Amino acid sequence: MAVGKGEVEEIVKARTDKRDYRRIVLSNSLEVLLISDPDTDKCAASMDVRVGAFCDPVGLEGLAHFLEHMLFYASEKYPLEDSYSKYITEHGGSTNAFTAGEHTNYYFDINADCFEEALDRFAQFFIKPLMSADATMREIKAVDSENQKNLLSDAWRMNQLQKHLSHEGHSYHKFTTGNWDTLEVRPKAKGLDTRDELLKFYAENYSANLMHLVVYTKENLDKVQGLVEEKFREIRNTDRNGFCFPGQPCTSEHLEIIVKVVPIKQGHKLRIVWPITPEIQHYKEGPCRYLGHLIGHEGEGSLFYILKTLGWATSLSAGEGDSSLDFSFFIVVIELTDAGHEHMQDIVGLLFKYISLLQQSGVCKWIFDELSAICETKFHYQDKIRPIDYVVNIATNMELYPPKDWLVGSSLPSNFNPSTIQTVLNELSPNNVRIFWESKKFENHTDSVEPWYETNYSIERITSSTIQEWMQSAPNENLHLPAPNVFIPTDLSLKNVHEQVKFPELLRKSPYSTLWYKPDTVFLTPKAFVKLDFNCPHAGDSPKAEVLNEIFTELIMDYLNEYAYYASVAGLYYGISPTDRGFQVTLVGYNHKLWILLKTIVKKIARFEVKPDRFAVIKEMVTKKYQNYKFQQPYQQAMYYCSLILEDHSWPWMESLEILPHLEADDLAKFVPLMLSRAFVECYISGNIERNEAESMVQHIEDILFKESNPVCQPLFPSQHLTNRVVKLEKGLGYFYGVEGLNPNDENSALVHYIQVHRDDFMLNVKLQLFALIAKQPAFHQLRSVEQLGYITVLMQRNDFGIRGVQVIIQSTVKGPGQIDLRVEAFLKTFESKLYEMTSDEFKSNVNSLIDMKLEKHKNLREESGFYWREIAQGTLKFDRRECEVAALKQLTQQELIDFFNEHIKVGAPRKKTLSVRVYGNKHSSDYKVENSEPVQPGSAKIDDIYSFRSSRPLYGSFKGSFGHVKL
Repeated sequence: MAVGKGEVEEIVKARTDKRDYRRIVLSNSLEVLLISDPDTDKCAASMDVRVGAFCDPVGLEGLAHFLEHMLFYASEKYPLEDSYSKYITEHGGSTNAFTAGEHTNYYFDINADCFEEALDRFAQFFIKPLMSADATMREIKAVDSENQKNLLSDAWRMNQLQKHLSHEGHSYHKFTTGNWDTLEVRPKAKGLDTRDELLKFYAENYSANLMHLVVYTKENLDKVQGLVEEKFREIRNTDRNGFCFPGQPCTSEHLEIIVKVVPIKQGHKLRIVWPITPEIQHYKEGPCRYLGHLIGHEGEGSLFYILKTLGWATSLSAGEGDSSLDFSFFIVVIELTDAGHEHMQDIVGLLFKYISLLQQSGVCKWIFDELSAICETKFHYQDKIRPIDYVVNIATNMELYPPKDWLVGSSLPSNFNPSTIQTVLNELSPNNVRIFWESKKFENHTDSVEPWYETNYSIERITSSTIQEWMQSAPNENLHLPAPNVFIPTDLSLKNVHEQVKFPELLRKSPYSTLWYKPDTVFLTPKAFVKLDFNCPHAGDSPKAEVLNEIFTELIMDYLNEYAYYASVAGLYYGISPTDRGFQVTLVGYNHKLWILLKTIVKKIARFEVKPDRFAVIKEMVTKKYQNYKFQQPYQQAMYYCSLILEDHSWPWMESLEILPHLEADDLAKFVPLMLSRAFVECYISGNIERNEAESMVQHIEDILFKESNPVCQPLFPSQHLTNRVVKLEKGLGYFYGVEGLNPNDENSALVHYIQVHRDDFMLNVKLQLFALIAKQPAFHQLRSVEQLGYITVLMQRNDFGIRGVQVIIQSTVKGPGQIDLRVEAFLKTFESKLYEMTSDEFKSNVNSLIDMKLEKHKNLREESGFYWREIAQGTLKFDRRECEVAALKQLTQQELIDFFNEHIKVGAPRKKTLSVRVYGNKHSSDYKVENSEPVQPGSAKIDDIYSFRSSRPLYGSFKGSFGHVKL
């Protein structure tokens, strides 16, 4: 029996939200939000349990996180190991979980017609899970592997260092991931059995009254209510008291300190942190949102604007972080230049000067009202997102807010209360601050080591008077509050679209550009999407050109920032990014003021000039980015090498890094006019924009760039329409490329085992997709759950400019990449028999799942535009791809799938084309030496030099062809 059906206060929802909501409380005190959406293709659920890593028993660090892993294995009702994940994956869904300090969240989505059984399997996590001894030992290894991948991540290291420098008796201080040491070695030394402790932790803490469930379904509310009552009423309720973590984690010894930290990556960073009153206690007043908006502002007169003008900083963010119900922190993060690193005291002084300015100005009602209006528009015109993301957000909110605000959370500050904002502002004081200063320059100048990640650091005390001195000696710059935001949309009306347009149409074509256009007839929001793809042949004709193009796009963004930042605050987002063949401009958001921003961007491109001081800053930033590539995860390195081998027109980043030190502002000043001298602009405009507006935009671009008396750009010659082409691997050969990991301190090795199959073709596509759907979970189960090769283990499709294949990606400390390659082949051999033994009902079920996935509707304009833009960018132009592939799937027979597997995927198949990219971590460097010197086996081919290999291989034809072939 459910109670609480009739709400005293209605749940606040967006004006555009057509979904139905109902709160119920089951007889076991489980609080549930039911969501009915007749338009959804996917159903989803999220269970938030108010037990997190802060609840870990002393000496069993990571136990809550380990329990989260273990609940996925099996239950009394469904005892077959991994059958839950298999069911979800095979029916078009996905599943995951995360453990935070105060709560743990479990979630999944699935095709709508399979939701009932999936929900039943999910409910068993919380009713009678099986946590076998065998699975326990294997999953401790998975947790350890997850921790291994984080050990050289600056984000994880800094997070733990902040925890480490807090009160030892406070839960915030804990190490929460867990590893082999905390979950196996240490408990065993104390005579503890980890599995017994796990079962005890679950029994004592997982109680229905500490859980919140969100269920998102296609069915009506009455039907889903009956379903939820039936599935979840058996969850035990022990009336467990909720956990709370009172007291501040930082005592006086942890405040008024500067912590010098040695990071893994190049670069300098300041992280200024204050313990504050949690915003959740005053979420309608939004004190942290107000202060974060001002301290993190980037317009003229802002702290960032001044630091940028001085050449000291490249980014700044401000706001609440690491928050809980009982304690919280306000954090300002500033990325410094080399010059900024030398001016740390001035920068901290300027920050406190800006805080002092806020104190003197008082809390401004017009700023709060403006922010409140922006938030209100954002809430009421929010895009629909994936149900799986939606349920996680709400389940987390249910823990924190009263029912009427479950959908809103803290996103609608509406009560102007200066004293609440003033309280938090007063907490941002010199005697309450912790400053974390990261730089490689501190190497060999520290005296302490954080125990879990072995981060080197040292602590210095600072006093309020020291910071006062820094404020007085800081440059006397004109800091001031932001101006009123001219980009806030005031016209949110929808344009009249007379015809139902299903696909983009080629609206306009000239020697200078093409315009693809699709008005919004589906989402009915006052938003638009604009993509301008500049094809400039000179942009990618050498590593030097590539890096100069990157600096050019960064500089355009840099020049626009103080003006266009207001647009992003108001919900109009923009980006300018380099491509292999030029650069792209993207605008997405409210359409009302989009035209104004677009004109400004085009003008900046047309009138581009190199400012030497900004060139120096951007060059330094790009140099560090390239230097830090070597600290990428090994699996990311393997994927990079795979792309470098396959993609004909790609330059290695190592060559760009070699060129960077020698580049001067003058090089860019010569390069940009050359790059822009020949150009073609491919445009896609969609959303709440009429066709004549779209045509005017493109006409304006042509007028400014191509048609002035001394034009910046001229049209391309037919021979200059460059396309991306992909290397064709040899049938019946297994290529392999081995290389040592770029970071000598990284123990992890990685493998990308790639099988190249075909050039885009509907029938071959669906055969490949069906194989990937059926093989994905068995691969994960065998290679990760059973063999425990590594936390990162995935089988997925790959698409390089329309050339399709499948890849298995594994990162491991357990085995070297050569050994992992053998395990992948062993898996494919065992999978072969599973494919042959599949019943016709199982085959049909898998086909139907893939059809459902293909027919899933786009949820918002950005998602739809991304789909159509990919077709335009790759030149495939198959806007009806989904419908055509569904038609192909309906014709597909089981024997045809088996024949496809035998021809393209099966180990030893005569037409199979494979490439194994092996990155060897320091644990397996001896394997590298041995495997590198072994004779090459028959049927294999070793790639010694990527560029010789690339130039010796034929290429697949490109879909792009000449733009002249595109017909109006």
